[in-house]
Amino acid sequence: MAHVKAGGTAKGNKDSVSKRLGVKIYGGQCALSGNIIIRQKGTKYYPGKGVMMGRDFTIFAVTGGKVEFSVKNGKQYVSVLPGA
Repeated sequence: MAHVKAGGTAKGNKDSVSKRLGVKIYGGQCALSGNIIIRQKGTKYYPGKGVMMGRDFTIFAVTGGKVEFSVKNGKQYVSVLPGA
């Protein structure tokens, strides 16, 4: 009789593809209009001045300038300040 041995070993060694989340442009660095600043799932960071949030919670710059992170009322905000 033909048998397939150790058939269950390959069943559990799959892994999902990483989603490349996180901060892409850090505080103090310059961002151009349209640059992605943060990729995130949910609102870990909230949009401040000069940035907007996409449908997938991506925060991107709408004006050019310097990226700044701040905390207000326990929430982390990201802003792009012009003039840099």
